[in-house]
Amino acid sequence: MIQNITDDLKIQDIKLDEAQLNLIENLVMQHSVEKNFFDGIIKKQTKKGAYVWGDVGRGKTLIVKSLLKEISKKTVSYHYIDLMHEIHNQLKGLPRNKDPINIIAKNYYSKYKVIFIDEFQVEDVADAMIIGNLLNQLVSNGIELYLTSNAHPDNLYKDGLQRQKFMQAMNFLKRSINLYELKGAMDYRTRNIHQFAEIDSNSSSIMSDSEIKDFLTKNFSETDMNLDNFFVNSRKFKCKAFSKDFLWISYKDFFIQPTGSKDFIEICKNIDWIFINDFHDYDDDYADIVRRFISFIDICYRENTKVKFFIDPKSIENLYKGTKLNILWSRCASRLKEMQTIEYLESSK
Repeated sequence: MIQNITDDLKIQDIKLDEAQLNLIENLVMQHSVEKNFFDGIIKKQTKKGAYVWGDVGRGKTLIVKSLLKEISKKTVSYHYIDLMHEIHNQLKGLPRNKDPINIIAKNYYSKYKVIFIDEFQVEDVADAMIIGNLLNQLVSNGIELYLTSNAHPDNLYKDGLQRQKFMQAMNFLKRSINLYELKGAMDYRTRNIHQFAEIDSNSSSIMSDSEIKDFLTKNFSETDMNLDNFFVNSRKFKCKAFSKDFLWISYKDFFIQPTGSKDFIEICKNIDWIFINDFHDYDDDYADIVRRFISFIDICYRENTKVKFFIDPKSIENLYKGTKLNILWSRCASRLKEMQTIEYLESSK
């Protein structure tokens, strides 16, 4: 099984480090114990499933998904946000005088043997009360539960309302499943994106939309590439793709829209990665577009936001062909070059 998992990850261009290999070995070993639960003697019940936590971009999701491909059981995968949306929708149709979480839990454990929840995070009090109860009922009824998160269970929902009740549920969960920390500082997603940038700059032509789409689908799991608009400050804007992890916009289409600094600040606060292509040379007849772009870059730089520009670095100086904004543009062009370096990307939030 270990070889199958490592081969699957290699196909996805993942070069495994020691910490990742150790995690794979631990996951396979614990699953083998579960699989061989009966060997002629009834043994004490072992922990089932795993909670994997560690820094962003370390490959937690890819490793767990590769493991699940090897598990021949009825399996379902959710991103945490999508799972909570589904649960809230189910709650709307259930009577409140009964235990609705029990009904929802039964619906899951009657259909599945393994449930994977990716990017587990808890920020809302209502979600905290729901998810703690639900997870306990799932593991109590034999579900093999896998979760990935950026935080140890003890650090979830910090300073939240009724946190003590939530932590009681987490303590039960910790006693029921295996906890693994994926250590290491390297952000493989950032490295992959930067390497893609280098391939881009050395090629004879800029990456096509379909190539960019394939790359984003590969690096960002559970992504719907069909979303072509998004909301900021209660206003709708056009984009090429949007998810909880990234925003992909067209330079010539996005900055022609009536956007402003408040919108840019909100984007930087809520988006991990921003991708921009479709660059166009503009002179002073289009100074408003250039001015919006300069403001956007200033805010991204100030907020230390990760931005990938699909543009030949040699073309940056010539994006603006006017004279009115020369001083502002000179600073912007310098920042555009810096923001494409691995040093900037790895220091970004």
